[in-house]
This record gives sequence, structure tokens and C-alpha cells, in this order.
Amino acid sequence: MQSLGVLRVLGVLLVMFSTTLLPPTLIALIGKDGGLQPFLIAYVTTLLVGGALWAPLRHQRRELRVRDGFLIVVLFWTVLALFGAFPLLLSADLEISITDALFESMSGLTTTGATVLTGLDALPASILYYRQQLQWLGGMGIIVLAVAVMPMLGVGGMQLYRAETPGPMKDNKLTPRITETAKALWYIYLGLTVSCALAYWAAGMTFFDAVSHAFSTVAIGGFSTHDASLGFFNSSAIALIAICFMLISAVNFALHFTVVRGRSPGAYLRDPEVRAFAGFVSVVILITVTLLFVWDVYSGTGETLIHGIFQVVSIGTTTGFTTTGFHWWPSFLPVMLIIMSAVGGCAGSTAGGMKMIRVVLLYKQGRREINQLIHPSAIFSVKLGNKPVPDHVINAVWGFFALYILSYVGLSLAMAATGTDLVTAFSAVTACLNNLGPGLGAVAQNYAGLESQAKWILTITMLLGRLEIFTLLVLLTPAFWRS
Repeated sequence: MQSLGVLRVLGVLLVMFSTTLLPPTLIALIGKDGGLQPFLIAYVTTLLVGGALWAPLRHQRRELRVRDGFLIVVLFWTVLALFGAFPLLLSADLEISITDALFESMSGLTTTGATVLTGLDALPASILYYRQQLQWLGGMGIIVLAVAVMPMLGVGGMQLYRAETPGPMKDNKLTPRITETAKALWYIYLGLTVSCALAYWAAGMTFFDAVSHAFSTVAIGGFSTHDASLGFFNSSAIALIAICFMLISAVNFALHFTVVRGRSPGAYLRDPEVRAFAGFVSVVILITVTLLFVWDVYSGTGETLIHGIFQVVSIGTTTGFTTTGFHWWPSFLPVMLIIMSAVGGCAGSTAGGMKMIRVVLLYKQGRREINQLIHPSAIFSVKLGNKPVPDHVINAVWGFFALYILSYVGLSLAMAATGTDLVTAFSAVTACLNNLGPGLGAVAQNYAGLESQAKWILTITMLLGRLEIFTLLVLLTPAFWRS
């Protein structure tokens, strides 16, 4: 374990994060909304701590190993959430506890979108912007950004990239150099954000709301500047724009890069994961809209289609935006949508959940086992896009699925042990483990009413979901710490 190298990189990353506190500081200064002092204190504190870690170790250039990368990622997300909570904790407009501030910060950075704040419409613009920016930074992963723009990190970039990027196959690079790969991802991410903001602005949002919601849409976060979320705008055009960009952001960003570089939109149709994702979302939309029509939930055809499609896409991509909400829909629809979030978007996207590629591989492996029982002497292989999938990938997918189920059950029972009712406990863990946000029961609107113990459990759950379980749990094994 290269402890000094880990601390040096952590210091550099904290210094980088401190610069992200300057935009909300500037907004507070211009708007004179009372947020200037909290953001200045947070900026100076983060900068000094990061500098204190980096300065004595700046000449350390030893090679980082794979497990060093895992440790940096887990440490950084934990430490970043702590420092990210400072402005919220110090704000006189919020007056929240340490538990609530850390919960909100972790929810933003992990793009979960679960909130303990109410009365958003009356909060200062600097606080509202800061929450949205947290999600935007967490969407693609600030560590991937660090690899892209900070070659001064020296070595170990691939270790950080592998530990941070989602999905079962993490060694695929778009370009020969890992720095160029990370840059390519961020160029696509930034381009989508700008396009989304301009579309929202043209559809009638204010410039501030357009930028804020573009941050959380492309990051698939779900935070809003209004208590009513996107339902505040009561606009079909805005809902349609959100649907488009949520779907785009739920697709593998490496695939976006391939399409842009090769100018070949047909690559989307040839990708088996995208086809499976589109088919899955379409089926759930069909079921949802049909039942909304049958039960006459909304007054007109247009309203039924907009709300039905919007909520399915929002929950299915783990964004968590709402228009009129879905928790009050009749029969099994709310439960179906919550379970749908466990699938999530595609690997390499900003979506949460298990990722569609894992579900596809689990299905194909299940079929292979059935065929093997029927024909014991035959040899069957799992293929994805007519290419055989290595056995180590299949094993990793099964391992992830097993840990996902065990984590889900264990965390749900822990939530129930705090006195939370079962519907709230299971739906809150589902929403946080999949980085979704809204749940059912007491957490359908927000998480403010939960006990402190429950919020700490869910804070860990959000981190576990964002780092896709393995990255966090690997640190708990004795073998990890052996030299």
C-alpha cells in the first residue's frame, strides 16, 4: 500500500474540489443572499486541508497499484461528502443537523436525489445552485475529471479510472491514453449539459433554472430548485426535453463518443445493451400507460401519455424527477417502478442500478444453464453482440448480483430495526442503493421525517450504490490490507 502516494492524490483532489465552491460563492456575492460566509469558509477550509496533504508529499511519484486506486476513490467520496456538507451545515437559511447536511451532500454527489430539505422555492440561489452542481460533479465522477485534467497526478490514472467507472467491463479505453479517454468522456458530458440547458431555456425556464436542471438531468440526479420538481413548470415541452436527455444520459458515454467520432448513429442500434434497455423501458411504458388509461387516472389522453412516459423514464433511468408523482398511482404501478430502478441504465452512463448489461448477462447465463441441463455434453457460450463473453466477466456479474441482494436485504432489515415501517424501509433502501431518490411511504416526498439512525444507514447505502458495492466492500477484506 502506497500510503503517502494515496494522501498526495487525495490532497490534489481536495484542492480541485475547493475550486468548485467558487461559483456558488460568486452567486451568493452577486445576489447578496446570505450564503457568502458559509461558502467562503468551506472553500478556505477545503483548500487548506488539501494543500496540507499535498505540499509535503508533492515529490512522491511512486507507482499506484490497483488497490491504491480503490482506496483513493472510497476515501475521496467519503471525504468529499464531508467537506461538501460544510456550506449546508453553516448556512443560516437551513439550520440542519450534521446528519442531515452529510445526507444531503452524499445524496448530491452520488446523484441519488434523496433530500431532507423542504421549502426549496424560498432558499437562496447559491444553496440551490450548489446542490445541483454537486450532482453534476458526481455524475461523471470528479475523479475521472481529475484523471483528464491533472496529468500531474503522475501514475496510477488507470487505477482511479477502473475504480470509479461503472459497469462490469472497466478495462475498455476509448483512446490509447487514459487521460485522453477521461477527457473524451467529459467533453461528451459537457456538450450534453450545454445542449440540455439551452433546450430548457428555450422551452420557458429561466436561465438559472435551465442550467440547474440541466446539471441534474444529464447527471441523472433528480435534484430540483423547486419542491414540486419538474411539475412546477407544468410544461409538456419541458417534460419531453427531460425525457430525451434522461434517455441519452442513461446510455454508455463511450458509445456516444464512438458515434460522434465515427459519425455513425447506427452504432446505437447495433449495441445489444442499448437495444435491451430500449425494449425494457418500452414494455414498462406500455404497461404503465395502458393501466393509467384503464383506471382513468388522468383526465385526457395527452396528460396520461406525458405523465406515464415521463415517470417511467425518470424512475427507469434512476433520475428521480417527478411531475405529479407516482407513489399514489393505483395497484402495483408504484412498486413496479421502484423495482424497475434496480435495473437502471447502461454501463458507462450516469445512471444508477445494476446496469442493463448485467441483467442481460444474467439472463443469458440463466439460459445457458438451462440448455446445459438439457444437453449435458454440449458446450454453450454466452455471447454479447455475437462475441463470446469471458467467464471471468460472467463470474463477476454473478458475484455482484449476489452481493447486491445480500446488501439490499441486510440494509432493509437494518432500516426496519430503526422503527421504520416496512414499505418505507424497503423502498428507501431500493431508492438509495440504486441512486434513485424518491421512494414510497414516508419517503415519497422527502427523507426529512426519518430517524437519524435511518439517515446514516441510507447515507452508507448511497455510497455503496454509487461505487457499485465491490469498490467499497473490497476495503473490508483482510487481504486488501496485507502488504
